[in-house]
Amino acid sequence: MKPLDWIVLLGTLGFIVSYGVWKTRGSKDIEGYLKGDNSMKWWTIGLSIMATQASAITFLSTPGQAYEDGMRFVQFYFGLPIAMVIISVTVIPIFYRLKVFTAYEFLENRFDLKTRSLAAMLFLVQRGLAAGITIYAPAIILSTMLGWSLTVTNLIIGVVVIFYTMSGGTKAVSVTQKQQMAVMMGGMIIAGIMVVSYLPANVGFGDAVAVAGKMGKMNIVDFSWDWKTSWDDRYNFWSGMTGGLFLALSYFGTDQSQVARYLGGKSLGESRLGLLFNGLLKIPMQFLILFIGVMVFVFYQFNQPPVFFNDAAKSKVYGTAYEPELQQLEVKHTQLFEQKQQAVQQLVTALKAEDEAAIATAQTEVNALTAAGKEVREDVKAVIRKAVPDAETKDTDYVFISFIMKYLPTGLVGLLLAVIFSAAMSSTASELNALASTTVVDIYKRSVKKDGDATHYLNASKMLTVGWGVIAILFATYASLLDNLIQAVNIIGSIFYGTILGIFLVAFYFKRIRGNAVFYAALLAEAVVLYCHFYTDIAFLWFNVIGCVAVIIFGFILQGLIGEKGNRAEN
Repeated sequence: MKPLDWIVLLGTLGFIVSYGVWKTRGSKDIEGYLKGDNSMKWWTIGLSIMATQASAITFLSTPGQAYEDGMRFVQFYFGLPIAMVIISVTVIPIFYRLKVFTAYEFLENRFDLKTRSLAAMLFLVQRGLAAGITIYAPAIILSTMLGWSLTVTNLIIGVVVIFYTMSGGTKAVSVTQKQQMAVMMGGMIIAGIMVVSYLPANVGFGDAVAVAGKMGKMNIVDFSWDWKTSWDDRYNFWSGMTGGLFLALSYFGTDQSQVARYLGGKSLGESRLGLLFNGLLKIPMQFLILFIGVMVFVFYQFNQPPVFFNDAAKSKVYGTAYEPELQQLEVKHTQLFEQKQQAVQQLVTALKAEDEAAIATAQTEVNALTAAGKEVREDVKAVIRKAVPDAETKDTDYVFISFIMKYLPTGLVGLLLAVIFSAAMSSTASELNALASTTVVDIYKRSVKKDGDATHYLNASKMLTVGWGVIAILFATYASLLDNLIQAVNIIGSIFYGTILGIFLVAFYFKRIRGNAVFYAALLAEAVVLYCHFYTDIAFLWFNVIGCVAVIIFGFILQGLIGEKGNRAEN
């Protein structure tokens, strides 16, 4: 990186952190620290909710997801707007009426302490793991691209986040996320404009979209369904509208990292507007990020892409016995690209002329050469695995950062790295704040030390923020890269979210089911989800539906077995 990039990067991050610390100084009690004195307006809430969900993984991994798989990942979010309406109408009023600090306080009022503690523990496990991944994901890629130590990169991200989250609590998280969202979206829009401007002079924006469509990347909506095969299809309209709906209901309605964002609202109306604002803008935002990934894919049809995007991993092969084999594959990769480049130009010419026969011929040739190129990439990955057995050979998470480092001009590289660091900081800060508040309110204050004063619980919240931050950094330092990063986070969430949502839905809508029944139903449901994850090919989005429905069904069955005698004993 050039000096200007460092100035842009450090200046942007320094301003955001300093502003957040200054703006939120002076929290005197747990009310101000965990709920921001209920002073946040709807636009702050909405941007904070979006920034919490838009981690660095979103900006690193999503363009690579589109490069590899096209636009169909956007269907993952189709159920989200419906979930926002349901939560705004049914969930938020209950939380406001009870004046809770966390979502799990409500469960003790409805059921009992053990059910509240179980839901809180499920949240702490899954969000604690996710916090480590949200630090690790950008750290491993940035450390690779910048030549930094992974441990140092983890520490930089983690320590900065711990500092301002501990100093200002919930309000510091929300206030800084406004600036972070501005940096993130501004940077991505500029990157999108730049990649389109880099296309050949004879290839306009419309031509690029048409080429992407002919190469199968504009697969935005898939309505197909087959009862035998579609259960393992992660991204289609039906999985998005059902599994995505259940995941969004659980994430935004029961996950404290999101609940804390709108519990700090100035009023019930402000919190509702903030949540609906997120529902309105989330799909367009995700569409934009995916579309940028598709445009990067089109760019690489006219400019030779690396045979393997993680250059640091590939370079480890040089100097080993497998170097000649790798070099042969690189030569073959170049030859195939030159052939495909000509075929893509022919496709563009045919599209401009609207010659359907020529379009079909060129498309067939392009698809054949693309398939051959994929085979070469797989062979390269096999060589890397043989030469460096512990190397990570899934490189789609490196696609976008590789493009940034190689092609964007000085200054914009620093800005896009600021986007990635900002996203890592915003999502991690929300997670640490939520982990600390849940631990203090639902575990420590309720079951460990019930007689502390306001100052004691405020200090405990700050210390637990540091503690969870240290755990996240340690997990990030010793974690292994998991498949595609954005999928890894969603898989972890889906394993637990369905069960948590099931507990809350029973609490809201099934008054007949009581604490003992729902507690054991949740344990059984979680066992079912874990079985599905480890022993079946069911796509992870369906885990949210399975876990939720299982809690409700087991709850009714167990309540029937327990009966009124169990209800009296529990009371």
